[in-house]
Amino acid sequence: MATDRSAPPAKILTVSQATQMVKLALETAFPLLWVEGEVSNFHRHQSGHVYFTLKDERSQLRTVMFRREAQKLSFEAKDGLKVVCRGRVSVYEVRGEYQLIADLMEPKGKGALQLAFEQLKEKLRAEGLFDPARKKKLPMLPKTIGLVTSPRGAAVVDIIRTLKRRFARLRILLYPVKVQGEGAAREIAEGLDYFGSRGDVDVLIVGRGGGSIEDLWAFNEEIVARAIFRCPVPVISAVGHEVDFTIADFTADVRASTPSVAAEMVIEKEESFRERIDSLSGRLAGNVRLDLQRRNEQVYRLTHHRAFQGFKDMILALAQRVDDLETQALEFVRRRQRSLLQARSRLDLALEKARNAVTSLLRERRGRWERLSVALDAASPLAILKKGYALCWKNGGRVLVRKAQDVRTGEELAVSFFKGEIACRVESVDRNRTIESRLDKE
Repeated sequence: MATDRSAPPAKILTVSQATQMVKLALETAFPLLWVEGEVSNFHRHQSGHVYFTLKDERSQLRTVMFRREAQKLSFEAKDGLKVVCRGRVSVYEVRGEYQLIADLMEPKGKGALQLAFEQLKEKLRAEGLFDPARKKKLPMLPKTIGLVTSPRGAAVVDIIRTLKRRFARLRILLYPVKVQGEGAAREIAEGLDYFGSRGDVDVLIVGRGGGSIEDLWAFNEEIVARAIFRCPVPVISAVGHEVDFTIADFTADVRASTPSVAAEMVIEKEESFRERIDSLSGRLAGNVRLDLQRRNEQVYRLTHHRAFQGFKDMILALAQRVDDLETQALEFVRRRQRSLLQARSRLDLALEKARNAVTSLLRERRGRWERLSVALDAASPLAILKKGYALCWKNGGRVLVRKAQDVRTGEELAVSFFKGEIACRVESVDRNRTIESRLDKE
């Protein structure tokens, strides 16, 4: 029997009804599937939803990932990235287009955490967070050390034990945080900001013991890296084992391979400081002794000059005073050394006091010697002889001639200049001529 093609069908569907039927059929047939492809036309809407297309050599598939799932992505998806998506097929009824509604996305051939690590590392490097020029030096003798780590982990025990063994009088402050899991990165950043705002902490150690990349991931979070970067206190990153590297390691001022190594880096052994203090004290005493010996030699040379015979007793007394000062200075240094050894709890303060005291003593002694030298130069006959004057001696150089009346015609005289001496005989004596009349005549 022939069919009448012109007769109307029993039921006519609207576009919406037809689309709903197709949508139901697709969702029933493909409740869950995995799709591999290359990302293109990637777009993150202000609502938080992510829209992109998966494609291969022959086909394309529109894909959407809604905000709740998109917020869980640990890496930054972008065009050209090979990915694997899990989701269900549905129809966007407004445009009548079928699409994949994805609830999970992983990079193809590389773990999501590893890709996120590399992406963040490159981003922060470009911003200059890893620049060696901005890294701060560790203090030589810190008084207070801050720890940002778990209070129950093995790392905090190793750090405190090592610090106490190397230098028992350190002040150690602990900011307890979670070091893995949700909220760990935020707590670590808060700990860094807290110590950075105190003003009494000299160096920070942030870290934890070893683990998988998932366990260490809090130290790969951007919030932790930026907290380390803005911290005004030098930061040592001590995360995991020697083979583990995190974003915190690259951002910190110093990276330690383990928490125990961080404790060894932060301060030298107490014995090393005592040896350094002994060495500096010895050098200080040697410098004082050398300076006083040099000034003693100057005094000795002056006392043996003809022009200073009249000052010999005074100079000898001054030389004896110099010896007394040397003894006092050496005794002062020895007392300071004993004081430093007895006051081990205040090594750094004692060293500073010793340095300032000896420096002040040297400055005082140097000032007194300079004033003495000026006074001696002012009273020295040599200063007058340098100007062209001379001294006349008679009786074989034993008597100084002060006026013409003291000599007779034919008498032998010795004339001393600043350099050298001549012998002469008096040809005539004019007892009435004065120096003023000679100057007037000339």
